[in-house]
Amino acid sequence: MLTLQGKKVYLRALEPEDLDFVHKIENDEDFWEISSTQSPYSKFLIRQYIENAHRDIYDIKQLRLVICTKRHRRVGLIDVYDLEPRDRRAALGILIASKKDRKKGYGSESLSLLCDYCFTHLGLHQVYANVTAGNADSMRVFESNGFRKVGLKKDWSLFNGKFKDEWLYQLINNVH
Repeated sequence: MLTLQGKKVYLRALEPEDLDFVHKIENDEDFWEISSTQSPYSKFLIRQYIENAHRDIYDIKQLRLVICTKRHRRVGLIDVYDLEPRDRRAALGILIASKKDRKKGYGSESLSLLCDYCFTHLGLHQVYANVTAGNADSMRVFESNGFRKVGLKKDWSLFNGKFKDEWLYQLINNVH
């Protein structure tokens, strides 16, 4: 699908061979704050998740894609979730797994591809993202893709005994 191919990366559906990659990400405590995870996931549960990933986005209200470089190396995950078909909106989340792969444009290009997919193929009117205050890299990625900071949720998330604010970012598709 050309919509999901860029100059640096392409986005693809989850495959059974992604089990170890997804398991490692989901169980990396460094990512728990952004994913609201509170306990480890078993390989069994992740295998079940991958096996059901083929289900229709309108049925399960989410879509997870793997971010791959042109050399077919997995570098992260990007999600559409909380899909609201009636209101034609969904939340987006992105994660570049390794620090060595960050700040190379993979996240920004992936986000651009996914937004295009959401507006073109899913017919969404808007997409949004929740970004923990202080996560400058994520803020930069969303802002560079046209997202606007539209609200602050005070003391929104509790992590390691501390409440953190969260910014709401929004991108409205003005092309009808």
